[in-house]
Amino acid sequence: MLAITNSIALQGLEGVIVKVEVDVSSGLPGFDLVGLPDAAVRESKERVRAAIKNSGFDFPVKRITVNLAPADIRKEGPVYDLPIAIGILAASGQVDPNSCTEYTLIGELSLDGAIRKVNGALPAALAAKYHSYNKMIVPSANAGEAALVQELKIYPAGSLSMLVKFLNGEQNLNPYTVNVKELLDSSSHKLLDFADVKGQLSARRALEVAAAGGHNVFMLGPPGSGKTMLARRLPGILPDLTFEEAVEVTKVYSLAGQLQPNEALVTKRPFRAPHHSASTASLVGGGRIPMPGEISLAHHGVLFLDEILEFRKDVLESLRQPLEDGLVTITRVQSSITYPSKIMLVASANPCPCGYYGDSTKECSCTPNQIQRYRRKLSGPLLDRIDLHIEVSRVKFSDLEGIEPSETSSAVKVRVEKARCIQRERYIENGSVLCNAQLPPSLVRKYCTVTPEAKKLLRTAFK
Repeated sequence: MLAITNSIALQGLEGVIVKVEVDVSSGLPGFDLVGLPDAAVRESKERVRAAIKNSGFDFPVKRITVNLAPADIRKEGPVYDLPIAIGILAASGQVDPNSCTEYTLIGELSLDGAIRKVNGALPAALAAKYHSYNKMIVPSANAGEAALVQELKIYPAGSLSMLVKFLNGEQNLNPYTVNVKELLDSSSHKLLDFADVKGQLSARRALEVAAAGGHNVFMLGPPGSGKTMLARRLPGILPDLTFEEAVEVTKVYSLAGQLQPNEALVTKRPFRAPHHSASTASLVGGGRIPMPGEISLAHHGVLFLDEILEFRKDVLESLRQPLEDGLVTITRVQSSITYPSKIMLVASANPCPCGYYGDSTKECSCTPNQIQRYRRKLSGPLLDRIDLHIEVSRVKFSDLEGIEPSETSSAVKVRVEKARCIQRERYIENGSVLCNAQLPPSLVRKYCTVTPEAKKLLRTAFK
């Protein structure tokens, strides 16, 4: 008997519908899995066999052939465990075959029949919606992120036995829903505050300007001048993510398996600070199975390269195209995958190898050749992509004693949001929409005074 279930194959952030065709026929017992599977998919045979038996169902002692179509797309990961198991049960008469075709299924099976969390549930749900499917079964742990696609009915399944009862009409399984507004408002992640920074008025002002315009920043100064402290407080003055931006960021984190437990939506702008020993693949993405790198994980947020002159030159040069285009394309023999990379690059460096060139308190011990060789790692084209260059000088302790408390991040953030609204108004007047300065309609109404035609365009942009 033949049974067909539906699943999703992810190629980067894009998804393709996979038909899992299962044939159970007479003959010598065997289990063949075809359709260009990788090692994790081939190993699903043993997981599926044990899960079916330990869930109280009969594993057919017959000739089983599973085809993952289309056969020319490589299938990767354990997401096909669940559709393969349901297909075998349907082909052997233990599940209603007609009910299986209504849903797309993803999920990894444990040996006891529990359904485990998988990576990429949100991109898979978006792909199912794009291909006109309106029902999807996902592991319970993935239900929150998948339910962000509100035009799709998401059914969370905790075990294989529960799912079989649902498909046979013996048990009810309610669609999972999320309140997007509550998700955006309920983040408990506390950001570092600019009030902790005393002095450095010019650097603080420069970072405020950078946040208002989405500019890249380069900070140069001796050790202990506060470059890292300033950079880590930059996300606190950036406007909040819109829902569309949050979904884009969550897609990348879901695919990379970096969503925190019980985190359905990334609600704060990312801040990524890779070590200077990072490779090109870890920074821009890559690997045998091309995965997003740090520049994509910082999408709509901040990528902080501390001690940028300690990074390898070839690693830094790989940033040139992503900074220019807001996209990074990873090309392999079999495929080409594109990930988003709209980021604010914040870099910091010492002025010389010893760090004290131009310092007022300690003399530099480097030769001119050493300084020139040290700074040569940053090429002209890369520096051209960094808009603001800031000299961060050391602040003496005696000067700090009389300084009043610094302005808080929330006060600075208000000015940044107002500046971005003014930008949006300017771009609307010119007949275009500024995509990198999106703000919620409440802030637009609060800060912008625009014509009725512009307001109509704003409503359309945020619809």
